[in-house]
Amino acid sequence: MSGLPREVLKWIQSLDLTWQVKTPKWDMTNGYLIAEIFSWYFPQDIQMHSYNNGKSLDSKQKNWDLLKNFIKRHRLNIPADIVDGTIHCKEGAAALFLEKMYEILTNRAIRRVPLEFETDFTDSGYQSKLPMHARSTASQSVKNNLRITEIQADSSLILNAQKAQKIINDHIEHRRLERQENPDRFNIRPSVGEASFRRPLPQERDPGAEENRDEQEPERTQSPISREPSVHFKEVQVKQLDKNALYNMPIQGY
Repeated sequence: MSGLPREVLKWIQSLDLTWQVKTPKWDMTNGYLIAEIFSWYFPQDIQMHSYNNGKSLDSKQKNWDLLKNFIKRHRLNIPADIVDGTIHCKEGAAALFLEKMYEILTNRAIRRVPLEFETDFTDSGYQSKLPMHARSTASQSVKNNLRITEIQADSSLILNAQKAQKIINDHIEHRRLERQENPDRFNIRPSVGEASFRRPLPQERDPGAEENRDEQEPERTQSPISREPSVHFKEVQVKQLDKNALYNMPIQGY
């Protein structure tokens, strides 16, 4: 039962369940053991004869419909994505569900180790530990992260297509980051813009440092700007012609 804290493991073993929990991802998927654990703390609300210990999708849906109503009625702080991940055997969802149950039912906190990867109920953490040549392709990623029970539980073709497209987009983004982090492996040459020389960006000035520098430096006296023109022109006196004298001149030829 790897992936569970020690206190959660001891707590489950003390409940004397119908069978031993070895792999939470597969043992908790039909909801029967979840109901049995709740029946120890809520015997009046959980009757085990109402739950079916089957592996079919119909048995799982009936069991989890009762459990969802129970969780909603008692206002237990268990997010819906953890419930859906446990139903569809997503990576890490069942273990996180058991940790939430332990904290709620025993009123104790778990000392969690900081995770290296964010829990998103996918195999991205496992894939990142593999060498590049052994990692999944796009089609294998869809197969690993989109369970057949998800498709059977919801017959909407658009919703299932959106889930598959999201997985493919995440796979393409991871491959892009791999090529960016390891350009030599993929024989990626820098573009003209990346290979060209670039001048460093101007440093941002700190207004506090500017004020301190102004206080340390003496004030410089600046001469007022003169508005007089620097080029002087000489005024030329022009003698105007008297037009009246032209009118009084005698006309020649008479």
